[in-house]
Amino acid sequence: DEATDPSISEENWECIQRFCDQVNADTEGPLFALRLLAHKIQSPQEGEALHALTVLETCVNNCGDRFHSEMAKFRFLNELIKVLSPKYYGIWSSEKVKSRVTEVIFSWTVWFPQEVKIQDAYQMLKKQGIVKEDPKLPEDKILPPPSPRPQNSIFDTDEEKAKLLARLLKSSHPEDLQAANRLIQSVIKEEQEKSAQVSRRANTISEVSENVKRMDELLENYRRHELSPADQETLQALFRRCEKLRPLLFRLASEAVADEEALAEILQANDKLSGALGQYRQVVASQ
Repeated sequence: DEATDPSISEENWECIQRFCDQVNADTEGPLFALRLLAHKIQSPQEGEALHALTVLETCVNNCGDRFHSEMAKFRFLNELIKVLSPKYYGIWSSEKVKSRVTEVIFSWTVWFPQEVKIQDAYQMLKKQGIVKEDPKLPEDKILPPPSPRPQNSIFDTDEEKAKLLARLLKSSHPEDLQAANRLIQSVIKEEQEKSAQVSRRANTISEVSENVKRMDELLENYRRHELSPADQETLQALFRRCEKLRPLLFRLASEAVADEEALAEILQANDKLSGALGQYRQVVASQ
């Protein structure tokens, strides 16, 4: 109650730390703590809900695997989803609270990539249109990685950045914590860009494969003089689209230079595309 007191504007860090200590000391601490926090986050008082979210994030960073395990269960995730859903408390929860809840869940998808239920919960929110786009995490809010960090964390691939982050987070100087936050944000941004590249590559290669397959079918019918006027228009539209896909494949190839497997996949798709365009020019355009 003290840590989430809506009458205070600043966080009571002493109380929050004592709360974390109690969670760690009690065998059932994570379970009870999350029940209490869910209730506070659903409070109609904006201040109380926001303080509770700060306590939650602090627990994530200080209360270890037992807390992470309980937090990643649908039992608790559903309580957060209720704050966002118009079927539950979303109709009267403030935009500020809903924004913070979205940020919290999104940040967990980054720091806990192995927790399938967190990923599923976030994707469900996006699919239902409750979350329109990934939030941009504010630079003035400290979001250190949980301790201990989970395996497959995005910092595992860069030892120097991991060491720098650990040093900054141990500091008591506000400017060091802000620097830590900026570092986290930059790494998250890099990871999002990589994820977007992978998604673009997969979608483009899939489109190339489907278009080439359809063009082959239509060209075969064209050779037999069995192509209807409507299918002829479809074939022309596919040709135009495939021509536009070629420069996109070249751009994807330039992004994937360091990834031999991805580059090979792109070049293979390019070969198929070039073959289909060549066939079209030979069979249709020449006539």
